[in-house]
Amino acid sequence: MKTKLLSLLLLLFIQAQLWAQPFTDNLYDGTPEEVGMSSQKLNRLNELIQEYIQKKWIPGGVFLVAREGQIVYYKNLGYRTPESNATYKKDDIFRICSMTKAVTTVAIMQLYEQGKLGIDDPVQNYIPAFKDAQVLDTFNEKDSSYTTVPTATPITIRQLLTHTSGIVYGDFSQGKMKAVYQKNNMLGVGLSHPTWTTEEFINRLAKVPLAFQPGERFNYGLNMDVLGRVVEVVSGESLSDYFRKNIFEPLGMTDTYFYLPKEKQNRLVPIQQSNSKGEFEIVTKTALAGEPDYPKYKDIGHYAGGGGLSSTAMDYAIFIQALLNDGSYNNTRILSRKTIEMMTSDQMIALNQQGRGYSKRPGETYCLGFSLLTDQGNGLNLKSPGTYEWGGYFTTKFFIDPKESLIFVGMMQIYASRHGEFWDRVSQIIYGSIND
Repeated sequence: MKTKLLSLLLLLFIQAQLWAQPFTDNLYDGTPEEVGMSSQKLNRLNELIQEYIQKKWIPGGVFLVAREGQIVYYKNLGYRTPESNATYKKDDIFRICSMTKAVTTVAIMQLYEQGKLGIDDPVQNYIPAFKDAQVLDTFNEKDSSYTTVPTATPITIRQLLTHTSGIVYGDFSQGKMKAVYQKNNMLGVGLSHPTWTTEEFINRLAKVPLAFQPGERFNYGLNMDVLGRVVEVVSGESLSDYFRKNIFEPLGMTDTYFYLPKEKQNRLVPIQQSNSKGEFEIVTKTALAGEPDYPKYKDIGHYAGGGGLSSTAMDYAIFIQALLNDGSYNNTRILSRKTIEMMTSDQMIALNQQGRGYSKRPGETYCLGFSLLTDQGNGLNLKSPGTYEWGGYFTTKFFIDPKESLIFVGMMQIYASRHGEFWDRVSQIIYGSIND
């Protein structure tokens, strides 16, 4: 009798513990200990960030860590401007630049799972300007004149998702490709433009010669901007409206935009850079973006799917938590589990083996829209195989580790940061705090 009573009490206790847990796929506040992490060890992030701030290596920012859906670290540290006491705030808005690519990838995969496009479809099926795509052949350094040859095969959606199309960033290129982009007036267009719509931008890009034949190798470029236009053509909506209706509103992301509403523009964080004296100063012009205030421009219909969004740490955490949740958040599903499995599978196996892929280090590779760590990369760092991630031009960063049910978002605004190792140090502390 006593045994049965004890068993019943134990069952009731277990059920009570389960009932006490919030049944939600949303992020919620918790303690590190509740999810197998150490508060003491995780607080070393404070020490690291403050050290970098005191040494004037970073101005600060907003940083968020969540495990198993619980937010275990969410801090705003440092100062928004060099000469004031205005501290960063958790609801500050940051230019996320290439972290926009993850959102565009999700949009493409939504249309894919709806049967509205194929991953290996030629992009010319949706943007006719690419029917006449050419590849650079010869180049004259004296006057930047050049000749081209036709593409051997059409550019595909998959090649755009994996940056193997031959489209590059002219701003980041050296020598002849930068000169070719300059000759075609295509420098400084990766984030916004004061007069071009998305359609005009991409039609102009289609006339620029490719750096190599489609599928030949990996080279980071304006591929996601092309895919943003594909989303517009297939959906019949602007990229901004598509994101809002199909991603931002369903997930509850209320602070992510291409162009900020006037009432939110004061929350946009200034971009800083280190000058020759090692002091931070406000940036007034950048090579890629031109005017740093582009998120405050009038919306004329130019939406850079590769870099145009601005967001908060919490909004972006919601987005990547949805991916960690196999596509579900806020009682809404934006992608199926199987679609995410496909999206996060290695797409570079053959090219990596040939030395023409994302990386020559085994285990560092690229999936559809993200860098990816595979089993071969186990031991390169503390991240689990299967971790996928990316960052942004003005020093923003995220990663998603499905094995550890772990996400990280770091938001700063630094132009030409000299301390890229900072994100490695951050991840070392995060993983070092895992106790289970």
